[in-house]
Amino acid sequence: MALSDLLNALWQIFAPYRYFGVFAISFIGTASIIIPIPYTILILSLSLSSTEWDPILLTLAGGLGSAMGEMVAYTLGYYGRKIVKAKQQRKMEYLVKIFDRYGPLAIFLFAFTPLPDDLLYIPLGIMRYKLYKALIPTIIGKMLMIFAIVYFGRTAGNTILLLFGENGTGIVIVITTILLLVIIIAMYRIDWEKVFFKYVAKRGEKQN
Repeated sequence: MALSDLLNALWQIFAPYRYFGVFAISFIGTASIIIPIPYTILILSLSLSSTEWDPILLTLAGGLGSAMGEMVAYTLGYYGRKIVKAKQQRKMEYLVKIFDRYGPLAIFLFAFTPLPDDLLYIPLGIMRYKLYKALIPTIIGKMLMIFAIVYFGRTAGNTILLLFGENGTGIVIVITTILLLVIIIAMYRIDWEKVFFKYVAKRGEKQN
């Protein structure tokens, strides 16, 4: 079944629930690990029917649904950390300290743009990065992304479809999977304690 067919089938189920249905589809769209369900195409098509759908409520439903869906990947990484050895967990705590400085902007950019989100949220869970620190920039980024789709869909519909559509889905899945494996392996192999004291801690001392 093509992803567009799957999307249509899901919408047939949730359409009677209106905005909650949009929330549910958006949640499922981002909760699907690796395989992207093009929920943004649905939101774009609904936004073109301005007399039937309130743009603010559509933005809220799509933004919150997609943001909460990202937390599925975070949860998967969070509980997957149980298989990590204690020594590696301790070193990974320094990665969290590094991410505390630069992470919120990265999370926002991944949420706002068509970047493959699982590349970020699964590692965030493995790091045990604080949930609220991941969720807040995710909500802001997703809200702005859905806002752009809803309000500019009419004038830039073709462009948005190219950005968020399912063209080249198979290639995207393969590339995302490979990159995710590379990132996770690097998280375990790199000595983040050394990286922290070599670059982050020294930079902090110089600023003080």
